[in-house]
Amino acid sequence: MTKPIRDANGETDQSDEARPQRRVRREGRARERSATDHDIKQTARTLLMERGPEAVTLRAIARELGITAPALYRYYGSRDDLIEHLRLDVISDLAGELSTEVAELQEDGALQLFAICKGFRRWALTHTREFTLVFASPTGGVGSAAGSVATLNRVAEPFGRIFLSAAGEVLAKHDLAIPSAELVPPELWEDLATYRDELLAVINESGLDISADKLDLGTTYLMIQFWARLYGHVTLEVFGNYPIVVSNPDALFDAMLADLAREIGLTLT
Repeated sequence: MTKPIRDANGETDQSDEARPQRRVRREGRARERSATDHDIKQTARTLLMERGPEAVTLRAIARELGITAPALYRYYGSRDDLIEHLRLDVISDLAGELSTEVAELQEDGALQLFAICKGFRRWALTHTREFTLVFASPTGGVGSAAGSVATLNRVAEPFGRIFLSAAGEVLAKHDLAIPSAELVPPELWEDLATYRDELLAVINESGLDISADKLDLGTTYLMIQFWARLYGHVTLEVFGNYPIVVSNPDALFDAMLADLAREIGLTLT
């Protein structure tokens, strides 16, 4: 049985207009909440780009929006909660940009993988503060000292998926120079085995059928080393920490990628 609608004085309202008006008010509040959440994240993104990760605080966002800081807790439980949502937005934007580029290439895993590497560097150099938040800042939950490992540990996130999808294509269609598992330090076996299972799950979800034999400890170790060198090179460039002045950084990066390709048995054309 439908409950009667009552007005502000508690009187039963039998009019046909009462129910639609309440629905409109509820929908209006939902739209307002969504728009406000969008405004909060847009303001946080602007603060990040203009002033860096440390400038993204609830107080600063509230000041920019002309509201009180406690009002933000309707949407985010803490600054860390907001930063995590902001980080995921940045990661999604990066993955979307790279996915568009890769889609224009022929279906060649190696070509796509190295295009992703180049796109990642280009994005990092043109979005230095977003890069800092996501890949190199304790503010973003990724400590600078552990960035290379922690980032790829987020294998289920958009950037991890696009990177690993291309890597899976390479594994499936190329005979690579893989180090023997016996050459992997025994102290790393347990960690690599856990990480291998995560990689297999993500790669196979992308539609590729990669067996555990194909992705053994030696291959997993190779992938970690590949990412560490790529990440390390880009990070040095972003923060201007090359040990020498490099007049042509593009040539240095391209040479590094060629070295990586050659070491795993691929040729860049």
